[in-house]
Amino acid sequence: MSEPPLSQVPARPPYPGGAPLGSRLLDALLTTEPRQRIRLAMAGLAALLMACCITAMHIAVGAGLAQPGPVRIWTALSAGGLLVVYALIRSGISQRWSDPSLTLPQIVYAIACNAAAYAIGGQARGIALPILAVILMFGMFGLSTRQMFGVMLYAMAAFGLATVSVELRDEPGHSSGLSVAYGIMTAVVLLGSTFLTTRLQATREDLRRQKHDLARALEHIRELATHDELTGLLNRRHMLELMRLEQRRVSRSDFPLVIALLDVDHFKAVNDTHGHAAGDRVLQAFAQAVRRCVRDGDVISRWGGEEFVLMLCNTPPEAARALLERVREAVAALSVPADRGDGAGASAGHLRITVSIGFALHRPRHPIEETLERADRALYAAKLGGRNRTVEEALDPDTMEACKIRP
Repeated sequence: MSEPPLSQVPARPPYPGGAPLGSRLLDALLTTEPRQRIRLAMAGLAALLMACCITAMHIAVGAGLAQPGPVRIWTALSAGGLLVVYALIRSGISQRWSDPSLTLPQIVYAIACNAAAYAIGGQARGIALPILAVILMFGMFGLSTRQMFGVMLYAMAAFGLATVSVELRDEPGHSSGLSVAYGIMTAVVLLGSTFLTTRLQATREDLRRQKHDLARALEHIRELATHDELTGLLNRRHMLELMRLEQRRVSRSDFPLVIALLDVDHFKAVNDTHGHAAGDRVLQAFAQAVRRCVRDGDVISRWGGEEFVLMLCNTPPEAARALLERVREAVAALSVPADRGDGAGASAGHLRITVSIGFALHRPRHPIEETLERADRALYAAKLGGRNRTVEEALDPDTMEACKIRP
């Protein structure tokens, strides 16, 4: 009576040349919507179980073990209830409710019919007990632990009333001792089913929690595989992959691509004077400052140590220089707390840092590694020039023409 997640419901493939008659009949009975088919199929399984019960009861009537009148009324009520359930699901009315499969109402009604069968079954009333166990199995996957406890108490009450009815009528062949034995077996079935359902619910919850934890762990692993843990920026390996992808894209277009290398000045002195914790804070503050300056389409990564790479897509050198100058000025304006020491570079317990930047325009149909080397030469020139400056790698006329750049 319960239903699986939609992701587990296979889509029915189309039939070449039209559906056969049997499939058309099933579509008419169960609809073609996957979830509705599952709901109606489970209701059909419950109807099959009820049909078996009805058959068994009429066999008992034929054997003279039960009275035909009450059994006929019971048959009409049992079958009628199932038809109402089918109509509610098939019409789509049940989809407006929290339980569109009507799992709990079906179980409650089936237990009522089962208890009634016990009451009117005469000497054959024992056949109701194994059917009760099957009914409770339907609730193992569709009901919560709290609902299952409620069903257990309801079933105990229903069978208690049925037992009282049997005792009051005192029909021929009735045995109070047999009623006690049936009562014990009913309690065993109910308690055992409820215990198993509780265990199953706990296992499902554990599996759900483990699945959630595993998904989080996999996401963390993916994050570590592509990002630098300290700064949160892309790592070197992932940045190389992105640059190679962008290189292939640029080779098919005229869009300029600029690669910039950024190096924090005197970073070793920061570590030596103030410790690695202060150095970590410097790198984090630097990464945040760069992120605030670049555009959405620009890509920044930690290349290694205090060195970073910035990829500026569809950006001519003039625009790249302006953006990199904004980055340089933003970094120079940073004030990073220092834990200890008042040595060079520290003012009132805060560190002031600068950055040297070298950048180069990518040459079409050349490897991206060559552009990185040229940007590195420009960075070296910035360092030699006194640091805290932006230097562009010299362009020759052929490169400028290939990139559609005018001097």
